[in-house]
Amino acid sequence: WPWLLHVFADGGYAGDKLKRRLKKIGRWTIEIIKRSDKAKGFEVLPRRWVVERTFAWLGRCRRLAKDVERSIASAEAWIMIAHIRLITRRLARYGYR
Repeated sequence: WPWLLHVFADGGYAGDKLKRRLKKIGRWTIEIIKRSDKAKGFEVLPRRWVVERTFAWLGRCRRLAKDVERSIASAEAWIMIAHIRLITRRLARYGYR
């Protein structure tokens, strides 16, 4: 993905493992979105909504609702199909040709 420059990740990915992996496959910067230690209860985190929105879109595909794939390649293919479905429906809704 040559247009991708900056990666946002949840606090669960704060270790060095993700950073090392990203260095192997591209020149990306990574920003870990963490909750404040002072926060009590629910707190809206910046950019977190992007991830949650994407998961909600993918959750509309019944095949992705359960973890039944036997290989990573198969799971990636179904995620790609879900995104293609989403984009083609949007294009059809607005009448792009």
